[in-house]
Amino acid sequence: MTQETTAVERVIGLDTHPDSFTAALISGQTPAQAIVQRTFNQIPLGQLKKWAEKNTTLKDTLVLEASGNSFEIARTLQGLGRKALVLESCQLGKLKEAHANNDKISAVRIGKAFLSGTAKTVWVPDLKTQERRDWFHAHRKTVKRFTQSVNRLTSYLSDHGVRLESSLKMLGHSLTVQRIEAARSWSASQKMVIEAFLMEIEAARNQRAHWESLMALEVGTDPMLLSLVRLCGVRDVVAFALGAIIGDITRFSEPKKLVKYVGLNPAFDDSGNESWTGGIGGHGRTDLRSLLIESAHSIFRSKSPMAQWAKKLLARKSSVNLSVAALARKLTVAVWYLMSGKWDQLNEIDNTLALKIGKIISRMGEHGLGVLGKTRKTLREQMEQCLKTGRVYYPHPDKKYQPKSPSKSPSKRPTLAEEYGLA
Repeated sequence: MTQETTAVERVIGLDTHPDSFTAALISGQTPAQAIVQRTFNQIPLGQLKKWAEKNTTLKDTLVLEASGNSFEIARTLQGLGRKALVLESCQLGKLKEAHANNDKISAVRIGKAFLSGTAKTVWVPDLKTQERRDWFHAHRKTVKRFTQSVNRLTSYLSDHGVRLESSLKMLGHSLTVQRIEAARSWSASQKMVIEAFLMEIEAARNQRAHWESLMALEVGTDPMLLSLVRLCGVRDVVAFALGAIIGDITRFSEPKKLVKYVGLNPAFDDSGNESWTGGIGGHGRTDLRSLLIESAHSIFRSKSPMAQWAKKLLARKSSVNLSVAALARKLTVAVWYLMSGKWDQLNEIDNTLALKIGKIISRMGEHGLGVLGKTRKTLREQMEQCLKTGRVYYPHPDKKYQPKSPSKSPSKRPTLAEEYGLA
């Protein structure tokens, strides 16, 4: 009796750790049909390539849970021609059994979660994007640490009846010491406590300045990141965050998908006879959304076309938060168009953009200029030239911005650049 053999695509679940990994080879199209053919337990991570070449084929799909080294493992497997996918850890964590769990069970669970079709796939960033994300997260932690240090000293001073007129965030180290010493008489032990708080603040301030210098340097030398500062309300920190978090803009086929990814689309629940519409919190990229909200606040205080649009919305809705959130959403749409290259070429550097360039160079500091080996004047000329010729733009035939019907004297409609406050 002859048996007909057919090529069956397998799913291989990987439970990875910093030093080892466990694999489960699963065949079947659904979790109910899944058959565990073989498991490999706690193989040294250094043998990953050799193991994949011997035990997997180009038809297999390897899936692993998002963790510290999952992106590096996925890129290694993709370099071997294998199809490697990273699944969102939040959902997989809910599937974990409380009474029994080990690496083999986890590997099988990861594979079956992929077969169920409900597990979300995480985009695997390239090395440069992942590196920038690490820098961005380190900067955000430093900002948080700086704020916590300032709050601790403020609370200590308040406990002793001292309330400085200026915020400690805005005062330099020497001026802060002068204000505190002049506020009242302090004992020797109290002075040592204050010195400890001041050392924390100064260390966090220096670390924050270092990371911001690095980010400014990246923005000043990368045409894609530099082009983002053309947007109203966007400078080096926000431009760097957009490039680090979004990465490859082509993974978002339309602006709405980028808006959803950031989390600026309102939540809703429409079930039965009841419907509910919520805010923008609780989903999306909180880190990037918070920066875009801050940018929207700065735009709202300006006199740009986007600010005028937001103030008209405020007059209708009577809610500042709603207007700012809508402004941040509009800014996100502008980011998608700009990063996609669907804009007009920049022909002239206006005063606003020139001021932004000057501030970015100042944030780099002497150390950043020394790394580049350039003077302020040389770097400014290079950045201005990069803004004009560093990107290739092409017009986007969006019907929304075309006249409804041709006429002899059509009304002037805003271009995308005018609509979004682009230089």
